Amino acid sequence: MMSEITVHVDGTPRRLTVDTRTTLLDALRERLGVTSPKKGCDHGQCGACTVLSGGRRVLSCLTLAVTQDGARVVTAEGLAARGRGDGGQRSDGGLHPVQRAFIDCDAFQCGYCTPGQVVSAVGMLDEFARGWPSAVTEGTRPPELDRAEVAERMSGNLCRCAAYVNIVPAVQRAAAESGPAAPGTEAAE
Repeated sequence: MMSEITVHVDGTPRRLTVDTRTTLLDALRERLGVTSPKKGCDHGQCGACTVLSGGRRVLSCLTLAVTQDGARVVTAEGLAARGRGDGGQRSDGGLHPVQRAFIDCDAFQCGYCTPGQVVSAVGMLDEFARGWPSAVTEGTRPPELDRAEVAERMSGNLCRCAAYVNIVPAVQRAAAESGPAAPGTEAAE
């Protein structure tokens, strides 16, 4: 069965007709040419396909495109445009603070998982800024963004190259440079 949907991808409304069994990942990559979300495992286990939908992290390989009719989906490509803030070019090329931190901390090797890692970090930092606890958050006190907290919150994103030693500091750096509000609070648009 075919269905016509409109998905706002990286700020641009995109209208398409999809089979109701089509995943958001396949619609993005194969129908719309948005290739930053990667097809890694196609089973929701690696996180390479992570995008933000309505400001929340979702695995696009497990999300049916028809469920995203009217949704605002942000990919790693869309984060760069949002990093400019005022719409003008910045000296850093308009990168989102998390993208800049990944570069500065050398938090990638082959780069295949990087778009999913970056998008997940943006969503995770938003969750952290909202005070959401994780499995390692102790008691009822506000969580601290220590190594264990970042590792737990990013555990759904795998890196075959094992760049974790630099991914965790990159996430911490992005949080520190963003100040009181985490970079991603604007993700809900």
